[in-house]
Amino acid sequence: MTSRREFLKNAAITTAGLGLAPALSGTLNSCAPSDRINVGVIGCNGMGFSDLTAFLEHPEVECLALCDIDESVLNKRAADVEKLRGKKPANLYKDWRALIDNKDIDLVIVGTPDHWHCMQMVAACEAGKDVYCEKPLGRTIEECNIMLKAAKKYKTVVQVGQWQRSDPHWLEAVDFIRSGKLGKIRLVRVYSYQGWNTSIPVVPDEPVPAGVDYDMWLGPAPSRPFNRNRFHFTFRWFWDYAGGLMTDWGVHLLDFALFGMNVTAPKSIMATGGKFGYPDDACETPDSMQAIYEFDGFNVMWDHAIGINDGGYGRNAVLGFVGENGTLVVDRSGWEVRPEVVNKVTRMEAVPWKNGAGLGLKNHVANHLECIKKRNQNTNASVEIGAHIAKFSALGNIAYRTGKKLFWDGTSFADPEADKYLVPQYREPWKLPKI
Repeated sequence: MTSRREFLKNAAITTAGLGLAPALSGTLNSCAPSDRINVGVIGCNGMGFSDLTAFLEHPEVECLALCDIDESVLNKRAADVEKLRGKKPANLYKDWRALIDNKDIDLVIVGTPDHWHCMQMVAACEAGKDVYCEKPLGRTIEECNIMLKAAKKYKTVVQVGQWQRSDPHWLEAVDFIRSGKLGKIRLVRVYSYQGWNTSIPVVPDEPVPAGVDYDMWLGPAPSRPFNRNRFHFTFRWFWDYAGGLMTDWGVHLLDFALFGMNVTAPKSIMATGGKFGYPDDACETPDSMQAIYEFDGFNVMWDHAIGINDGGYGRNAVLGFVGENGTLVVDRSGWEVRPEVVNKVTRMEAVPWKNGAGLGLKNHVANHLECIKKRNQNTNASVEIGAHIAKFSALGNIAYRTGKKLFWDGTSFADPEADKYLVPQYREPWKLPKI
């Protein structure tokens, strides 16, 4: 592996920008060992394994290791890799630090709950490995700052799992927004209405399931008895580990509000909401919430709801860029432009619905591999992009939790109640990384 590493270090750096790398072809056996990229996955239950599956479509990628605190998940995913590639990964771990210490691993996929992302990505960077990190990049503002510093210091090629940045129809929509044809844009409406996700019933604490290293699952989060509602998929509805729908879907959708308008940080934020749909269920994060982000000359409005699907424009997870001449509507399936009609005058031509190709994750992985080979940190969803939107979503949650209109200067609110949310408190013996 040394020769491949040295080759990558010395390769010329080119600018990928937002271009989409072509899929690679061939067979695994056609790749010389020096060209192979050995991948290890931390957190294999959900998107971590989906990401790995997309990487394994490329012949030069080999899964060398899997890590999960749940033995049943670990064994299942090892068998799944064997079905895909004809052999199980050489290394199975329950402690992610052992995976990071494996010197043969070149690329680490971080698919763990949000509260683990910072420590694991920084450790991978320090060990000289490239990283594909699931979204949101970090859970708090300071974690995002640290992760950004680590990637820059160690020259790590990072791709954040915001794969819409590699999906052609989203990029076409952004080009249209920036063309000026919509006229002055006054408002970006962002809706995430998730009818599939209903109430999480309250259940009692229980013994830790066999084969689960629960203390390692908690990691830097507060010590609590095991409860299945806080474990696996539904961890995202508890403040100890994540930020609810605002950070789960918000980093995808709000990212394109910022991208389309070519902005990063708001002047002020205010938010309101609550557990209006399911007031007595187990979730801590709000099932209904609205947030307004103020920029110069326009606002971004976020509106989410769990358990109902009636978002804006007849769609459930969608953006509307509201201009003087018309509104561009975009979601994961495609985009269109709806003209403004004022006093019977149509201000622009309609753009009929244009279907997307559904190539986001496929292109995202191809882009990451291409950037790794060229040592180009400017991936389609770089660590800078991931940090901007993870912070942006966190700002909305902080405004909701304080109930205040907050003014943001890029580092602080100058409000003690709000500023206490900027830096996480890690449970001993875990420490917030220092770069």
